[in-house]
Order: sequence, then structure tokens, then C-alpha cells
Amino acid sequence: MLRVLTLATLFPDPGRPDFGRFVLRQTRALAGRDGVAVEVVSGVGLPHWPLGLHPHYRARRALPDREEWEGLCVHRPRFRVLPRIGEAAAARALAWAALPIARQLRPDVIDAEFFWPDGVAAMHLSRALQIPFSVKARGSDVAYWGTRSKVRAQMLEAARAAGGLLAVSEALKREMIALGMPADKIRVHHTGIDLDRFLPGEKAPAKENLGIDGPLLVSVGALVPVKGQALAIEALALLPDASLVLAGDGPERPRLEALAQRLGVAGRVRFAGAVPHRDLPSLLAAADAMVLPSEREGLANAWIEALACGTPAVIPDVGGAREVVDRPAAGRIAAREAGAIAAAVRDILAAPPDPEKVRAAAARFSWERNAAELHAHLARLAM
Repeated sequence: MLRVLTLATLFPDPGRPDFGRFVLRQTRALAGRDGVAVEVVSGVGLPHWPLGLHPHYRARRALPDREEWEGLCVHRPRFRVLPRIGEAAAARALAWAALPIARQLRPDVIDAEFFWPDGVAAMHLSRALQIPFSVKARGSDVAYWGTRSKVRAQMLEAARAAGGLLAVSEALKREMIALGMPADKIRVHHTGIDLDRFLPGEKAPAKENLGIDGPLLVSVGALVPVKGQALAIEALALLPDASLVLAGDGPERPRLEALAQRLGVAGRVRFAGAVPHRDLPSLLAAADAMVLPSEREGLANAWIEALACGTPAVIPDVGGAREVVDRPAAGRIAAREAGAIAAAVRDILAAPPDPEKVRAAAARFSWERNAAELHAHLARLAM
């Protein structure tokens, strides 16, 4: 029996049921394999008193110390963080909080699901327990945290100490190597999706259910600057017959609403809010294209979920974009500029690809393959 401790601050909780859902899904698939036992440690970062009493942290304070989540045992130890000024101490604090649980579980291997703070915390736990660990990089952990000198030094130390490293794309692997991580330790581990849920459908009735007529663009992602939804709205202004649904919420919403008003497209932009993951398949299947002009990504699940629904993607050349849009049917790689995005959409609308050919580009991204590769990787480290 391979006993795995999955360390994941990026993990759903009752107040955020879709937060880190891809980590949950991967972990469930791993736990479902014969000969594997998994328990999750998802640390809850809270500032010191009195900041920790702020209403913003109320939901986190209310989380149980331990709970069952979709068949997984999830431990939620609290660790102290100091926003901004003390961020470099977060990994050690997480490790200290998780150590009593890890001692009790006695895992064979630690599977850290984000480089910061999880990967560095896994290094400290590994040293305390004398067991191997792996770290998976997902994109922003390298692109963002890797630019902060005190954090970067800890990440590089963890990369050198790890038994193995995983990257969600070949492009991210190159970024990790450029940052100074050992190339011989890094394996590419593509994400998975639920291919039995994300399926093509009839677009006309699906659009009718949404009350939309004509070409439909969908953008899936939190409304934050890095996702680039402003560019999607600017592109819409160049596509007079199209509508755009933004599936996501976040601090950028007021600015995006004002932009839509200013460009005269407010009547063709629908702010759908945070769409539950279970409702995404029908929305993506209704779209003629999924547009996500992100500034950076590792390999976005939203890209692949769109393809599985028979909907081509229009995305910039970031992260693993070329590993996903690897054929004309899968969509277009477009510059992060409104005119280029609009041109790519026009190209797709002029000759819509067969949805089954689009879906074929997503066929290799299954949770079964993902779990089998992760199982083999962790088992090698535990030998």
C-alpha cells in the first residue's frame, strides 16, 4: 500500500466549493487507484490577532479541523501568516502546523500540489520525517512567486531537495529550468478533465436556453487583471453580431462593466458570476469559441474543458497553449490584442470546425491517465 500525504492549500472548502477543484479531482482519481491510500492536509492561513478577526477571514476561521470532502479525509491545520511583510515565513509556518498530523499519518511520500507555500513546506516535513517528497508546479507559483527573491530562494532549495518535480506543461518545465530548478528532476504531468461530463451538444437550442441569438463567445476565469477579460470585451466591440458571457467573478467586475458601457457593448456582455463547475459543460457547449486572453497560465483546465465540449479556444501564446491548440480544429493562438483576438474569432466563425474533431484534441487529458502517471511517479520516489 502506498500511503500519500497530499499537501494542498489550493483545495475546495465549504465557502469555496470550486476553489482548486482540479487538485481535488486529481487527488480523488489517485485515491481511487488500487494500492493507494491518500489523506489531504490543506492548511488554513490566518493573520495574527487582531487582523485574523477581520470579517474577511470569518469563513476560514469557521472551517473544521478535519472533514470528509467527496470521499477524501481532509485535515485543515491553522498556520499564521503576515500579509505582505511576512509572506516569506508562510511555508515554515505551514510545515510546523502540519507536522503533528503528518507524524500521525506516517505517509510514504508527500505530494505537494503548488510550489508556494506547499512545496517548501513539504521540504521541511520531509526533513523532519525522513520521507521523500514531490512538488507540482502549476504556473502562477513559478511566474509570480518566483519573482520574489526571498520566496524564490526557498523554492529553489525545495526543488533541489525534492525527489521529483512535476510541471503542468512543457512550457512551464522550461520556465522552471530557467529559474534554476534541476532539469533532470522535472516531469511533465498534464492535467485531466471529466470527459464524460464535458461533451459537445447542439448549439442552437443551448443558445436559445441562454436567451442568446447569433455567435456566442464564453470566457471562463476569475475576473482579475491577469485573465485579460478586458481584451475579450474590446474584441467584442469589433464583432458586432456576437455576444460574450463572462463566467467568473472578482475585483475587476466594476471596471469591466464600465468598459463594456464605454465601448457600447454592455447589451452584448453578460456577467454570469461564479458559475458552478457542474454548470460549465452546458455553457461551453453552447459557445462558438472560448476566449481567455490570460497574461500567464500553466495549462488552464478551462482550455481543455472547452475543447472537450467541441468548442475551439482562442488563447494567447502563454504556458502550455501550443500543447493544447495543437491543430486547426482546436482553435487559434492569438496575440494579446483586441484586433488579433477578433480576427481569430472571425476565422473560426467563417469555418466552424466539426465539434468531434475539436473534442479529439482533448481526448488525451483524462483523469485516469493523470492518476496513473502520478501514482507511478510517487511510487518511484517511495521505493
